[in-house]
Amino acid sequence: MTLDRLVSPASRATEVLGGELTESSLKRYLNGISGVDAVGLEARAADLGSRSIKTTSKAWALDRIISLIDLTTLEGADTTGKVRSLVAKGLVPDASDPGCPRVAAVCVYGDMVPAAVEALGAAHGLDDVPGGINVAAVATAFPSGRASLAVKLADTADAVAAGADEIDMVIDRGAFLSGRYGQVFDEIVAVKEACRRADGSFAHLKVILETGELNTYDNVRRASWLSILAGGDFIKTSTGKVAPAATLPVTLLMLEVVRDWHRLTGEKIGVKPAGGIRTSKDAIKYLVAVAETAGEEWLQPHLFRFGASSLLNDVLLQRQKLATGHYSGADYVTID
Repeated sequence: MTLDRLVSPASRATEVLGGELTESSLKRYLNGISGVDAVGLEARAADLGSRSIKTTSKAWALDRIISLIDLTTLEGADTTGKVRSLVAKGLVPDASDPGCPRVAAVCVYGDMVPAAVEALGAAHGLDDVPGGINVAAVATAFPSGRASLAVKLADTADAVAAGADEIDMVIDRGAFLSGRYGQVFDEIVAVKEACRRADGSFAHLKVILETGELNTYDNVRRASWLSILAGGDFIKTSTGKVAPAATLPVTLLMLEVVRDWHRLTGEKIGVKPAGGIRTSKDAIKYLVAVAETAGEEWLQPHLFRFGASSLLNDVLLQRQKLATGHYSGADYVTID
């Protein structure tokens, strides 16, 4: 089965479901997905997390991590100045090393998109992110998702009109946990349509599951499949506002879903763990999980991202340690 991304999500889902798209058919399909072997999943995550990385490979891994980061600030106290500083750091993470790669994107609230776009200038708006930096905006009443659909769609459309290349939406966890899969599906479809730009192209849509509120691995698997069926370009673990946020077992499970989707349809979907990944040591574990599960071709910005605020600082310190043999002070890599 090969699916066309230009076909509507409803048509694509109908093809996968093998019949009419209804609430009952969605429930039947999602509830028919095999349950997760929690012990096996956690054991495999622990095994992947124990792999050692040698010096040459570590240097490559550190640079790759930087290139996969969505450098994030999502605070009520965010200012235009803070966003400009974030962009400056994303463009030139290490002023002492011109060979240091740029981050993939900066992630901000929708009202901060114009400031990010202006600060990026000519480096903005390259969807595949080779040499440029995308602007990602959280939307749909982030982080709770507790708003009317009209408000969520307006939130999304405003961010796209302001220049956001990517939208990070949150699903209605209450609807999902109540078994109202059709409502969640329809909302994702509507948000995807709100990502349409004036020229007819679409901002990339990342669908945040908020896995810390889904309670079980089975729910994470179902929510992942539902989000992809509805047209999400990425599935994302968390808002970073709920604990636990990203974990290696949950991310591994989501990687298995995109691997299985690719085998079923030939289509590649991205994965974004977000929240709680603060050290290069932890981030490398995720790189290993990606390579061993979905494949090394997923280690690209259009298929894998880290949602992070402090991770970049630790990666830069580790890069400097490899280059000089000693650690720099934290103030050498931090821009407030």
